[in-house]
Amino acid sequence: MKPIYDQAMRAEIRNRMSPPNRESVAEIARSTGITARTLYNWRSQWQKEGQLVPATSKPPEQWGASDKLAAVIQAAGLNGPDLGAYCRERGLYPKQLARWRQAAEDANGPSAPTMTDHRDLQRKNQEQARQIRRLERELQKKEKALSEAATLLMLSKKLDQLWLQEEES
Repeated sequence: MKPIYDQAMRAEIRNRMSPPNRESVAEIARSTGITARTLYNWRSQWQKEGQLVPATSKPPEQWGASDKLAAVIQAAGLNGPDLGAYCRERGLYPKQLARWRQAAEDANGPSAPTMTDHRDLQRKNQEQARQIRRLERELQKKEKALSEAATLLMLSKKLDQLWLQEEES
């Protein structure tokens, strides 16, 4: 028979998973006796509802993109003291939220590359790769010619030295 957990227990678990506590699922499972699978299911459900429940001991800068976006969404309507309280509860700084918000806006803004831009970049990359291969072949030919010229120069000097030695003897 499945145990039934009341809303107060779930709220306490969510609070323990959320910043600034950020206890791991394993720690909570050991201390409460609730299975880890149940805790993961609850966390997944809360995340789908848009709540910030990273349940990780990582600092906020190392959170996943979905957790950062959830924090930005939750803090979107807050300002002043409310924003400060929100940030303190979660161990964040308002500057972090502003940076994450800007990153989310930039990801879907007009400056984001379109498919046409992507194809143009691929075409340019292919052209540059062909040019690099052509220049590498040309460089190899020139290095080979330079090596041959150096060899001929060295042989001619040796030959001149031999003739000088024969004339002197």
